[in-house]
This record gives sequence, structure tokens and C-alpha cells, in this order.
Amino acid sequence: MRKIVTLTLLMLGTMMMATPVLAQPQTAEAAAASAIGYKYIAAGIGFAIAVFGGAIGQSRVAAAACEGTARNPGASARIQTMMILGLALIESLVLFALLVVFAGIKA
Repeated sequence: MRKIVTLTLLMLGTMMMATPVLAQPQTAEAAAASAIGYKYIAAGIGFAIAVFGGAIGQSRVAAAACEGTARNPGASARIQTMMILGLALIESLVLFALLVVFAGIKA
């Protein structure tokens, strides 16, 4: 119980200290700089999600190719060709996401 009360008081004190920051008037230059900063943050988070998805996709393709080759070693050449094609397509999607991020920042 004591930990909860301490944590609550700590959060309340932190919020009370942040209140004067929110009360300050914002100039037009500061608003423009803030908007640009939010664009960069959103672009970074969006691209990180795209890269994370691409990495998961590539790992699953590689795991499936290894499993397929282990089950049927005679088809390893076809499996490898399809794996390389799949990896190239996944990587092209990540590069496309990078282009979208740069286009979004520039706009």
C-alpha cells in the first residue's frame, strides 16, 4: 500500500511540475519547428516498424527454406531460387517504405 501511495504522489508531483511548461505561449517559429520535429519522429517510428516487419519476414522465409531443404534435399536448387526471390521482394518493400518516409518528410 505504501508503494502505491508513494508512486501516486511522485506522479502527481511530476505532473504539477510540467504544468508551467504547457502554459507558456508558443510562437509561430516554435510551432513550425515542433511540427517538423514530429514529422521526423513519426518517420523514424514508421520506418522502424517497416524494417521490423521485413526482418521477421526474411527470417521466416529463411527458416522455411531450411526446413524444406531438410525434408527434400533433391529440391534444394528450386527452394533456394524461390527463397532468394522472396527475400528480394521483401527487401524491396522495405526500400519502398524508406522512399515513402523521405517523401513524407519532404512534403
